Amino acid sequence: MQAPLDLRLLATFVRAAHSGTLSATAVQVGRTQSAVTMQIQRLEEALGQSLFHRSGSGVRLTGSGERFLTYAERILKIHDEAISALSDKGLHGSMVFGSPEDYLSAFFPALLKGFGTLYPDVEIKVVSAPTVELRTLLHARQIDLALVSILKASDSQDFVRTEPLVWVGSKPTLELHDFGDIVPLALPASNAMDHRAACDAMARAGLRYKISYASNSLAGLIAVARSGLAISVMTQEAVPADLHILNAPLPQLPGLGVVVAFAESEQSPAVKAFANHIRYVLPAL
Repeated sequence: MQAPLDLRLLATFVRAAHSGTLSATAVQVGRTQSAVTMQIQRLEEALGQSLFHRSGSGVRLTGSGERFLTYAERILKIHDEAISALSDKGLHGSMVFGSPEDYLSAFFPALLKGFGTLYPDVEIKVVSAPTVELRTLLHARQIDLALVSILKASDSQDFVRTEPLVWVGSKPTLELHDFGDIVPLALPASNAMDHRAACDAMARAGLRYKISYASNSLAGLIAVARSGLAISVMTQEAVPADLHILNAPLPQLPGLGVVVAFAESEQSPAVKAFANHIRYVLPAL
């Protein structure tokens, strides 16, 4: 009789199938890359099938791997549902949660503390990335759910919070920065919503500007703003106490609608519970 499959091997296989690289899988499951390789090999030996084509750029599923992926996902989902339904200790399971860095710094500690108190047996791994990258990760099912931004909250009926975008500098007013006729900006990468919103607002106001610094790191943008060499744009909740929110003559920036987005139409009980927790707690933070 064939030995039963190890659920841990299935979980690693599913992550590798969606990420396409064993190095990314190692980060997601909290193991070394060599340990992930050994887990995949053990699963292939148990099944008597090769599940991945391997190359220098990563891994891709074989025909057997594609067929087995559907079964592996169903097995893991049913396992989590069964444990949650029958356990006296509440929810079990794991998930990968994605969020922009400013939301993580402003909201995630409170969200995690509250959820962890209610469901201590649910494991949450965190990926920090801009919204445009998070949507790609969701589509590839490399993360299970994420907080993502939309520029106009009215475009969505399920946003859980509205976050104002603000100009940020080291001094209380733009004039005190003494930049001259051209305002230097420190912004995220050009595909980020914050970047586009800032440039569009400056153009509409007829103000001259230049992109002096670009960084997708909130810490990097804060550091440049503190230096006084440029002003930056960030969500209001992410502004440190030692920096200033700048107003006129700078143009008003749009607000961001914060939305909970999912990788799949059907979520595990743990993912559903965390999403509901976010919807309940985030508006009040």
